[in-house]
Amino acid sequence: MLAVRKARRKLRMGTICSPNPSGTKTSSEVCNADWMASLPPHLHNLPISNLAIPGSHDSFSYWVDEKSPVGPDQTLAIKRLARISLVKKLMKKWSVTQNLTFREQLEAGIRYFDLRVSSKPGDADQEIYFIHGLFGIKVWDGLMEIDSFLTQHPQEIVFLDFNHFYAMDETHHKCLVLRIQEAFGNKLCSACSVESLTLRTLWEKKCQVLIFYHCPFYKQYPFLWPGKKIPAPWANTTSVHKLILFLETTLSERVPRGSFHVSQAILTPRVKTIARGLVGGLKNTLVHRLALIPVSPLRFSRRS
Repeated sequence: MLAVRKARRKLRMGTICSPNPSGTKTSSEVCNADWMASLPPHLHNLPISNLAIPGSHDSFSYWVDEKSPVGPDQTLAIKRLARISLVKKLMKKWSVTQNLTFREQLEAGIRYFDLRVSSKPGDADQEIYFIHGLFGIKVWDGLMEIDSFLTQHPQEIVFLDFNHFYAMDETHHKCLVLRIQEAFGNKLCSACSVESLTLRTLWEKKCQVLIFYHCPFYKQYPFLWPGKKIPAPWANTTSVHKLILFLETTLSERVPRGSFHVSQAILTPRVKTIARGLVGGLKNTLVHRLALIPVSPLRFSRRS
């Protein structure tokens, strides 16, 4: 039993190695941390938009700060209720959608990150934080964690999708973009034709980071890709059956060229869902249902 527990922990951390994905039996083994580098040669020249790449939903929300103010992404009614300390503890159970840090997700093979950011009320230093109901870690700390991994794994490519911005003016955006530049430097890939991007071209240019920025501010920087280049249709349902139908439909209807595509394989709680499972939280109320979804090659699947 102890051996099984250790194996499960290693698998969760992405440290168990699997046979070469080419299907050939060799003495060498490939870890999830280097799965892109280990893909068979015939995939190196394929547009990267044709690859099925695993991702995570609200990727940063493995930790949220119960002591900080409620985020600007919440309604006024929630902000008022949150003055009661117990409310924030319950909010945490519904705000945390991951149990692995950025580093652990990367080691497990995750390459697409869903990022929502905000300034913090009363913060005079223009610092930007990740947010999902409650404030998470500083964006800078998360970026440095990702950059550290990429430096150690030079053939792995990540997609950072900044798709929600709260309480941010032009000064905040400039500060965030500067942080992105400082963190990744020459690893940043300039926006270009989606079809021209292959693993080989990215490796040759030593580019490892694609930044998608869902705000007109992207026009001012060549390394910011417009949000429209990575649409992410959202099912907004608690039904596994409806979610599967939605994923199949949106995949079949996706634009064949000129953009990437995100399949959000997630269930979204409604007010009554939260009310019924208030104490149990997101994990005990909805996440177990996702085990019913069959495995399929969904591009950039966000995992709840």
